[in-house]
Amino acid sequence: MSISPLVSILIPVYNADPYLRETLDSALNQTWRNIELILVDDGSKDDSLAIAKSYESKGVKVISQGQNKGQTAALNRCLAEAKGDFIQYLDADDILEPQKIEVQIKRLLEEPSGTLAIAPWARFYQNDLSTAKFVPNNDWCDFDDPIAWLVECWTGHGTMPPSSWLYPREIIDKTGLWHEELTLNNDMEYFTRAVLASRRLVFCPEAKWYYRSGNPSLSGQRSEKALWSQYEVIRLSTERLLSVENSDRTRYATACSWQYFVFLAYHRLPELVQYAEKKITELGGCDLKPDGGSLFRVLRDIFGWKAAMNLQRFYYRYRYQINY
Repeated sequence: MSISPLVSILIPVYNADPYLRETLDSALNQTWRNIELILVDDGSKDDSLAIAKSYESKGVKVISQGQNKGQTAALNRCLAEAKGDFIQYLDADDILEPQKIEVQIKRLLEEPSGTLAIAPWARFYQNDLSTAKFVPNNDWCDFDDPIAWLVECWTGHGTMPPSSWLYPREIIDKTGLWHEELTLNNDMEYFTRAVLASRRLVFCPEAKWYYRSGNPSLSGQRSEKALWSQYEVIRLSTERLLSVENSDRTRYATACSWQYFVFLAYHRLPELVQYAEKKITELGGCDLKPDGGSLFRVLRDIFGWKAAMNLQRFYYRYRYQINY
């Protein structure tokens, strides 16, 4: 590897024209200059493709899939085109601090092979970066044991969205392609494979980036198709983890992942919820509780989470006449 390795920044795009320029500018303004930007438009129906093409003169490689094949198909197309020694995934509405990649690259070049770099992130609202607040989680530190990182995240103590990571090519090759049948939370399944393919995770506090909240997104979907995807994500991820280590800590973390699915799919997919609850019992149980507003939390703690969710559903159905 050269002293100035190439970083591929991979951007899947679907109907992101209000935010795309800001995202592309943040990628092009990286202080680490040896980069390539690859953007795959996944059949956008707005002006995303035209905006992307206006950046070709700045070195952005733009590929149009022509029709909507899904985010994971776009990510795999990005990977097929990437030539970098390191890979940076970037959602089309996220924003990187200028030094994000440089900080992570320099740290990784000091580390043994098989190391992944992660970065702090903050949500911002209404297109206003001043609303972003960096709130540390338990996973904002180095991990010599990658499985311990998964346990922290799955038991509700942290999460790292796609743009946090910087991947060495060797880990990308071991991880394999994105699972194209998955929609909701597909990154959990991919990152599980990536973390299990690594030897160490390092946290780079100065490598900051911003997660845009408040606009419609795939992660906000609760359709039956999206919930089936969530089910498959948890099934594949938990099976993968338990095949590597079947211990008290991984069984508890796996049970918590299934418990999260129960909270998500409750009232929607009773058969899958029943299956998930059976898995939780087999794994030894999980004491995770669903979060919500202050009234919901009071009801949850007094009557139990199922009663609280039933009351919440009743309220929304009759107050707003929606199928909640």
